[in-house]
Order: sequence, then structure tokens, then C-alpha cells
Amino acid sequence: MESSSVPSLAATENWPVPTAAAAVVRADGTVAGSHGPTGRRFPLASVTKPLAAYAVLVAYEEGAIDLDEPAGPEGATVRHLLAHTSGLAFDENRVQAAPGTRRIYSNTGFEVLGDLVAKATDIPFADYLHQAVLAPLGMTATTLEGSPAKDAVSTVDDLVRFAAEVQAPRLLDARTVLDAMTVTYPGLTGILPGYGHQRPNDWGLGFEIRGVKSPHWTGTTSSPRTFGHFGQSGTFLWIDPDVRAACVALTDRAFGPWAIEAWTPFTDAVLADLRR
Repeated sequence: MESSSVPSLAATENWPVPTAAAAVVRADGTVAGSHGPTGRRFPLASVTKPLAAYAVLVAYEEGAIDLDEPAGPEGATVRHLLAHTSGLAFDENRVQAAPGTRRIYSNTGFEVLGDLVAKATDIPFADYLHQAVLAPLGMTATTLEGSPAKDAVSTVDDLVRFAAEVQAPRLLDARTVLDAMTVTYPGLTGILPGYGHQRPNDWGLGFEIRGVKSPHWTGTTSSPRTFGHFGQSGTFLWIDPDVRAACVALTDRAFGPWAIEAWTPFTDAVLADLRR
């Protein structure tokens, strides 16, 4: 697959990375364009989180868990964990704030969620993710090989299937997905990893929401409703409801200054192609 109506995807060839692949999928599920080895498997790092969150929401709709049941630190719920407001620290089981008072981005919180779903369903979380999300969407190249916060491996082709699902849900009620892409606990401040302190630091349920954040990893012309995630392995997935499309980019170079420089103009060019 190579780029068609989105010629700007070819700009990934100019990124200072050994390998990059990217694609755009519209809300109706059609692939508008792609570039690079879209069938190659890349570590996702934190782009794992939206996949894990989707599985948690399936468990909620199946009645295995409730979004407002206690989970994690005292006073916190499943909803707090999904929205990074449980108060748990980034990478250790330590409480840094009262639930609902600060946006503290937490891998630990997603590991608590994975354990909760595994216990509630009596299915290891990696298997639950496979049964609830990956298999139904035909994401045959995607596996979770450790933490639900950061250890999935996938392809652009598979993540296109996921991005199509989020835009036109079949596995979840559309109202649940609307909740996931809507700001949860509005007004909270916090640090967006790699981009500094944000006021407010908006998140939904497992998805980061662009809002008015600056600087940001999406485009200067991305709508405030844009939501998604990026990963420290040089990966991102954004969905912009205003252009009714999503973009996936996977690389094999760790996130750093190169990504901060490359991703925003890249996204602006992709959006310009989509708006033509």
C-alpha cells in the first residue's frame, strides 16, 4: 500500500529514523493513503494505552466491572485510572495526589486496570484484550507482551482497523466511545510527557484530548476535539472528528527532539490534504 489521496504521508521518508510507516483512515473505514512498510510490527510504547482502555470499556459494557467502582488508591475509581486522575505516580505504586485533583500520567494506573479486569473476568489481561478487541477487529499482528500501559506490538495496518473502529464503533456503544473522547474531570492541570506543563491537561478515558494544549504533538491546525496517544517508541495515533479521519505513524526510533520537530508539520500537511 502506498499513499494516494494523502501525498504528505511520503514525508515520513525524511524523518531521521531507520524505518517509518504511516496511514490515514477515514471515518467510513476507507484507507485514504499509506506509506512505508504498513505490515511491519513495531513496539507501540504508550500507544498501547488506547487499546487497553478499549478492552476495559468492553469489560464495563459486559458488566464485569463498573467505571465508578473503587480501584487503585483510596477514593479512586476505574474512571479515575482511565483518565490519569487516580493520584498514582508515573511508574511506581505511590500516591502523589488525591483522586480527581491533578492529571498525573500513570503507567501504574493502567497496570492496576489490567489486574482489575483480569480478576473480574478470570482471563489474563493480554488474552482479554485479544478476545475483546484484537480478534474481532482482525488485528492479527497485534500482541500485548507485558504491561497494558506500554508493551503492545502492532502494525500500521492493524492500528488502521482500530482507528476505524473508534470512529464508527461496533464493539462498543457509540455513547461509551463518546465518553472516552470527552474531557473527564475538566480543568485539571498536569504534565504532558515530552511537552511540559499544560493548563488544562485534558484527557478522556484512555485517550489524550488535544484541547488548547501548546506545545503539542498533533498539528497547529488539529481541531481541539482531536484525541489519541503517542508513544516513547516514536509512535502516534490521532483521530480528528472534524475532518472525520485518523492518522497512524509508527517508527523504530525513540521519541525525542526529532519527533517534536517532525510530527506537527507532518500532521498539518496531512490535514491540508484531507481538507482539499
